[in-house]
Amino acid sequence: MQSARWREAAGHVAGLPAREEFVIRGGHVMTMADGVDDLPDADVHVRDGTLVAIGRGLSVPGARELDARGMIVMPGFVDTHWHLWNCSLRALISGDDAARGYFPVTLSMGPRFTPDDSYHSVRLGLAEGLASGITTVHNWSHNTRTPDHARAELAAMRSLGVRGRLAYGWGQDLPLDRAMDLAGLAEVARTESGDPMIHLGVALRTPVSNPRGTVPIDVVRTEFAGVRRLGLPITMHARPGVVSVLDAHGLLGPDLQLVHPQGVSPQEQSRLAACGVSFSCSPVIEVLYAQASRGVIQFHELECACVRQSLSVDSSSAAANADFFSCMRTLLWSHRQRFGAEVPLTARRLLRLATLDGARDLGIADRVGSLEAGKRADVILVRTTDLNMAPVVDPAFSLVYSAQPANVDTVIVDGRVLRRHGQWTACDPAQIVRDAAQSVRELTAR
Repeated sequence: MQSARWREAAGHVAGLPAREEFVIRGGHVMTMADGVDDLPDADVHVRDGTLVAIGRGLSVPGARELDARGMIVMPGFVDTHWHLWNCSLRALISGDDAARGYFPVTLSMGPRFTPDDSYHSVRLGLAEGLASGITTVHNWSHNTRTPDHARAELAAMRSLGVRGRLAYGWGQDLPLDRAMDLAGLAEVARTESGDPMIHLGVALRTPVSNPRGTVPIDVVRTEFAGVRRLGLPITMHARPGVVSVLDAHGLLGPDLQLVHPQGVSPQEQSRLAACGVSFSCSPVIEVLYAQASRGVIQFHELECACVRQSLSVDSSSAAANADFFSCMRTLLWSHRQRFGAEVPLTARRLLRLATLDGARDLGIADRVGSLEAGKRADVILVRTTDLNMAPVVDPAFSLVYSAQPANVDTVIVDGRVLRRHGQWTACDPAQIVRDAAQSVRELTAR
């Protein structure tokens, strides 16, 4: 493997398709915008990455046309919590096995990661995510060993053309009583700001019992203060009791996102809503793995308390895939098991969680999350004529109950057509796989 491969991609988007003017023609357009109905047999006009117009029979002489007949046209999915640095460790992780489960493997392998390992693992995850229709990611990096590890992950994100946030974290072996590298964070925040596609946030450790250890509240307070001086958004894994601990120390606020809505008391739910804290739900992990022992998914309770929520993959190394359709379906199944048909959770509500609500959680809903004139063109086209989809009567229902990543025909991010007819237009997935596999071989040999 070449040394410092990540540096070759840092700071540029060489090899990505150019932004151009085109019209997506004749699809079933689901804008996901507030108060806007679907537009069957409609067009979407894109110029230089901007959504110019959405409607029927748009006249755009000379523009390239993308045939969307027999397809659903909708915003790309917005993932709000994904540990991309360990995607390549899927080769080593075996569910909740005591020796080969997610926590023992990531805790033991994390300290061995070089920036190149992070770069190749992130690219592997992003490529799979794009194929699943994910156009925005919250790269939750809780193995940011050095500023160069962060820069490598940023380079990976730019090289694939995705939109998103990098949540700068800590090294897996950082002592619990030591604060994260706030100086390195400030350096990366200063040198990497101004990118319209990717912004910076911070992932912090948890001051209550959890598999990675309990961090003293004084350390957490120091980290909160340092991050807030930089004006960056914060994210943290939730565990039962964490809301009350943070609240007691005045740390809740609208800049905070918590992850895994489980074990939150009614009083804590009210405080979350009052303080503007959001929650990212990772249904596949919360149902299948160790998270399942920490209580039911409290999506409905937080919904009733008016707490902002969104959806996420969490870890495609633990879940074994990055299928965002499965995220929606699993939350639906969990909700149905708890409430039956008495408390409906509609397909359209799930799609809103996967798009516009995710953009709101990441603070970028003014740019993406819905198809509206003036927003950026993050769009996916999903075939309705495939065997597992057809015949389609209610597109929202079919997307949630039937769709799979293989049905995603076209993926457009910021006006760049990254996939068309299920094929990549620029990146080489075979090379991404080879690089990730070689990285894992070298990691296990260290």
